[in-house]
Amino acid sequence: MRDVVEIPARCVCGNPLVAATAPRLGNGTPFPTTYYLTHPVITSAVSRLEAAGLMNEMNERLTADEPLAAAYRAAHEDYLAARAGIGERAGIGAVPEIDGISAGGMPTRVKCLHVLVGHSLAAGPGVNPLGDEAIAGIREWWTADRCYCDGAWDTAGEAPSRDLSRHGPQGLPEIVGRPAPVRKAAGSPEATP
Repeated sequence: MRDVVEIPARCVCGNPLVAATAPRLGNGTPFPTTYYLTHPVITSAVSRLEAAGLMNEMNERLTADEPLAAAYRAAHEDYLAARAGIGERAGIGAVPEIDGISAGGMPTRVKCLHVLVGHSLAAGPGVNPLGDEAIAGIREWWTADRCYCDGAWDTAGEAPSRDLSRHGPQGLPEIVGRPAPVRKAAGSPEATP
């Protein structure tokens, strides 16, 4: 993970649960997603919820339940304020290209439970109602009061020597055996839908 500037949530043993990234990456790219789950057990458990269709159910509830929608909009505002604070502490400053844009689908829909759970773990209970709900939904596999770190990471494997993230072409050709994607501006004749 690149451009990590804070660890806003930790396991009871001290290992990172959530990493916070800078709102502008080191290569200058504005980056609205702030919170990333770093623990394999939590990440896997949240993926199970996504695969089971929880996001669809949450989206339906957001359209029908105005108090829930209002609380989710407030979570969006909290996310924006927290990201601005992280940017200030990291010396990044304002990133006007992403003003008003949070992550995970906020403020009107749910498109990534991992972001919402990361936000809830970083902000604490009561800030993001759908992130809190997802945390409650993974209690079969993970709870905040217990350490699940033993065996969670492959500590014997080799660490990557370069950035392998999907947010840039670094390392991609060698990994997937094809050239890195070329991103075109929206509306250009070469742009793919």
